[in-house]
Amino acid sequence: MQYDIIITGGGIVGLATAYRLLEKDPNLNIALLEKEHKVAAHQTGHNSGVIHSGIYYKPGSLKALNCIQGYHDLIAFADKHAIPYDLCGKIIVATREGEIPAMEKVYERGIENGLQGLKRLDEKELKEYEPNVRGVAGIFVPQTGIIDYKVVAKKYAEEFERMGGKLLLSTKLTGIKRGKGITEVSTTSGPMTCKLFINCGGLLSDRIARLSEKNLDVRIVPFRGEYYKVKEEKRHLVKNLIYPVPDPNFPFLGVHFTRMIDGEIEAGPNAVFSFKREGYRRSDFSTKDFWESISWKGFRMVATKYWKTGLGEFYRSYSKKAFTKALQGLVPAIRENDLIPAGAGVRAQACSRDGGLVDDFLFSESEGIIHVLNAPSPAATSSLAIGSTIAEKALGQLRQG
Repeated sequence: MQYDIIITGGGIVGLATAYRLLEKDPNLNIALLEKEHKVAAHQTGHNSGVIHSGIYYKPGSLKALNCIQGYHDLIAFADKHAIPYDLCGKIIVATREGEIPAMEKVYERGIENGLQGLKRLDEKELKEYEPNVRGVAGIFVPQTGIIDYKVVAKKYAEEFERMGGKLLLSTKLTGIKRGKGITEVSTTSGPMTCKLFINCGGLLSDRIARLSEKNLDVRIVPFRGEYYKVKEEKRHLVKNLIYPVPDPNFPFLGVHFTRMIDGEIEAGPNAVFSFKREGYRRSDFSTKDFWESISWKGFRMVATKYWKTGLGEFYRSYSKKAFTKALQGLVPAIRENDLIPAGAGVRAQACSRDGGLVDDFLFSESEGIIHVLNAPSPAATSSLAIGSTIAEKALGQLRQG
């Protein structure tokens, strides 16, 4: 089987890339490989469904640029295909005076990223948006919304196939070999060749990259995010989305409340080191995945730096009381018996060799191959913009070839 482009990974980034490529050049012969029997089976399918505004990201970074553009692209796509969404806005809450300087930095970053309509809130104004919240100050972010990314991903897949793309489910990549002007790809569905290979493998992206890049400087470290749902009779405690002021030294946003597009209220997630890359339960364990993480020098450096934070996350994972206490910092009226265990997701977080948690989207490009090595949140919001970014890189290579 011969193709112009083969993409591996049927999550929202791989699907958006495939869709954007055929938008830009309908004559391309493209195959998208997905090892599961359906698309959006992992990070995309366990996403909390937030349409991110771009307020948090460093101005000029790939996250900021792609999130802002991707936001508008996503809304236009949802409108075109009648996918339900709600731009309900969210509040970011400083629960104590000491968090106000960090909150101000978030506000200023939002302004630098071009967000309009941001509003500083005092304690009284916070309660006008969320009557049950407790805080000393806050920010209202009108651009934030909610959507179901599984629905979005499935529509990307439908459009890709409608335009002539080939979606190969239950097809696992097993090897990559770059030759003269051609890349040989081994899969469980048989051998294939292509002019250009694109790796959108998410949780497995580093392993896929190592098939062609032996000295890779990053490794994926999985972090599981666990959620509770608020009982139906207590959903009135949260109107829309309530977030804490994030820790600027840690690439996670902290436990928060999210109204889902179906009306349910989700509480979480924490950020627990996962012993399995695709492990959604506390008991899931993979010797290979665990060893790959702890044997990576960069991860050991991260663990040494953040061990107190990590222990706190594990404690909240096993203690519903502790998880509830963290949520009560935002909404004091929430009680332990108001929370029902819900699902979990696993975030693919790239960790550099020198001990950094990679804070931006990360691409690696060589002749005939493009690897997406870090695409955590806000990748779902940014998916169409990331897809365009990768598509331009891909088309540039094909033109040169």
